[in-house]
Amino acid sequence: MDAQLLSIRDEVFRRNPGELEFHQAVNEVFESLAPLSGKHPEYADAAMLQRICEPERQIISRVPWVDDAGTVQINRGFRVEFNSALGPYKGGLRFHPSVYLGIIKFLGFVQIFKNALTGMPMGGGKGGSDFDPRGRSDAEDMRFCQSFMTELYRHIGEHTDVPAGDIGVGGREIGYLFGQYKRITNRYESGVLTGKGIGWGGSLVRPEATGYGAVLFAQEMHKTRGLSFDGQRVVVSGSGNVAINAIAKAQELGASVVSASDSGGYVVDEAGIDVALLRQIKEAERGRISEYARRRGSSVSYVAGGSVWDVNATVALPCATQNELDDKQAARLVESGLVAVAEGANMPCTAAATSLFQDAGVLFGPGKAANAGGVATSALEMQQNASRDAWSFEYTEQRLAEIMVGIHADCSATAEEYGLPGNYVAGANISGFKKVADAMLALGVI
Repeated sequence: MDAQLLSIRDEVFRRNPGELEFHQAVNEVFESLAPLSGKHPEYADAAMLQRICEPERQIISRVPWVDDAGTVQINRGFRVEFNSALGPYKGGLRFHPSVYLGIIKFLGFVQIFKNALTGMPMGGGKGGSDFDPRGRSDAEDMRFCQSFMTELYRHIGEHTDVPAGDIGVGGREIGYLFGQYKRITNRYESGVLTGKGIGWGGSLVRPEATGYGAVLFAQEMHKTRGLSFDGQRVVVSGSGNVAINAIAKAQELGASVVSASDSGGYVVDEAGIDVALLRQIKEAERGRISEYARRRGSSVSYVAGGSVWDVNATVALPCATQNELDDKQAARLVESGLVAVAEGANMPCTAAATSLFQDAGVLFGPGKAANAGGVATSALEMQQNASRDAWSFEYTEQRLAEIMVGIHADCSATAEEYGLPGNYVAGANISGFKKVADAMLALGVI
């Protein structure tokens, strides 16, 4: 990183103290941008890096609600509207005890570039709360979501900011949030939230899109080396929506997927993960991964605690959360014969792990490219809402596949253009940055 970039980066860190995940995300982008310095002096003249690193708006609110015991609970709500140069802010809501401003800013910053890579007219934003929906009744979840939306509704809209789901925010939560928005505004504004139910404005393929997209991106990386996804041994972390659908798509393409995990531990199923059983336990029953092992039988091993990255694989799909895969685990995977990594979650690999994979020649698809299928299909949902239309599963999946192939081609071509062939991290960061920076230049200093 040259002196000018280093100076700007350090100033961003100084202005945002203690937000380690945000610092990590900013540093990754800055490390990729050195090749732009000589070719695009107009970006420096317009203070483009400083402007992109500063959110346009940060909203923090108190979220009071009453639990089933009649006790008043207080949570904190966030929405960071980071950049709207390409379109209305777009990004999910995360409900998890770990959420604080730094997590939301990291996710929103990444979302700027991810959304740009899709080629769809979307800016970047993110939101959430430190509320934990796990173990809460439907009534408690509803009361929290209604209180959360009572503050959020004044900041969002189909032409302003369009939230979606993320960790802890699935169909149940989106329904409660949309219901409260409709109640307060007296508008059936379908395009204000994505990830809605199919019967009331949602899109087919949206639940599957992030997991499917990560696998499709991995498949495209394989093709660059004349490899097939068929027959690959795949290890997946997580057992939520992204992980389950990544497992399903990988199996559809002929891979053997042997693992899934949650915060309690992981399973290894050498016969291949039973997606129907996993979906029943995790989505319908909201159960634990240990229950999968109990029902699947003696052929499955369950490891309490530990790391799913202790399992040998040729393909790794980290689909759980940020910084779940470190350099020691990365080194072990490389030794076991790893060929490719595609990040289904946002920044699940530490910076050291990413560098180790790249140095070892492992195909590495960063989250802002590999998991962009979810937000891309959210944009397709917005298109359907705007036209009062509904597309078939086959047509929507075809559109998703076209977008993921296009993202891969864009990242690959950009990396090649700037002298970094095969470096998808640099390709994604440079391409995404240029799209946003060029739009900001066109719009003036605003």
